[in-house]
Amino acid sequence: MTPYLPDGVTQALYPFNGKFLSLESGLKMHYLDEGAGHPVVMVHGNPSWSFYYRNLALALKAKRRVIVPDHIGCGLSDKPADDKYEYTLKNRVADLEFLLDKLGVKENITLVVHDWGGMIGMTYAARHPERIEKLVILNTGAFFLPEGKSFPPALRLCRTPLGAALIRRYNAFARGAAWIGCKRSRMSKALRRAYAAPYNNFENRIAILRFVEDIPLAPGDKAYPVVAETQSKLGALAALPMLICWGLKDFVFDRHFLAEWTRRFPGAEIHAFRDCGHYILEDAQKEVIPLIKRFIENA
Repeated sequence: MTPYLPDGVTQALYPFNGKFLSLESGLKMHYLDEGAGHPVVMVHGNPSWSFYYRNLALALKAKRRVIVPDHIGCGLSDKPADDKYEYTLKNRVADLEFLLDKLGVKENITLVVHDWGGMIGMTYAARHPERIEKLVILNTGAFFLPEGKSFPPALRLCRTPLGAALIRRYNAFARGAAWIGCKRSRMSKALRRAYAAPYNNFENRIAILRFVEDIPLAPGDKAYPVVAETQSKLGALAALPMLICWGLKDFVFDRHFLAEWTRRFPGAEIHAFRDCGHYILEDAQKEVIPLIKRFIENA
């Protein structure tokens, strides 16, 4: 079993054999690698971690090889200071590619993405479309803010000194996301605690803040050219089977983002849940996990 779990995460909640990969920088990336068969790579966002995909991984690993990394600074991976790692989209994509190359995963990939995982995973996919077999999209983006969508005030606050203090001193972002991320049925206290557990002190919350700061809003932002490249290449993926499952009460990845996915991928199979929020795998677990399982396992 995973050799170390933070307080608040039990083996019953997270029953996996975690592994670690040393990146070229020497930093250790934690990931799950379970089952056998065509690979399903699940890429999480901010402020979650591989825990988000636990139930989906359990549902799929009997027939598929399930690979779920924790980004650097997240989950059970190393959480270095800025002098040891540059927290940018460019490096996130490089880390994912390094992991998959080391594992020999270069074909027949089903990619499952959520939140920041969409930008990271779809950048990888746009650069290597020949490696991708299917796509599963869960409340995320892979392009700039869609038409009609403004940058949410809550995220704008997070990019101020006050917001930074709330995130790093009080874990407000991770705790808040777990509290408001489900709308149909609120997470239990135990689940909320598990989501926030890896981010248990000031130092360990660095990635949460850096993710928010890395959201590209203007051409001078570091992530801007990566997003520009990716959104220009999404057409190369248009012929792939795509499943979209969406919580319509997500205050960030809302109907504007869903409309943009629909415009770019008109052939996608779409399931929208009017009463669900950002953490769709929690909020609509009983519907969404069987939908994904059927989509992936059917030839």
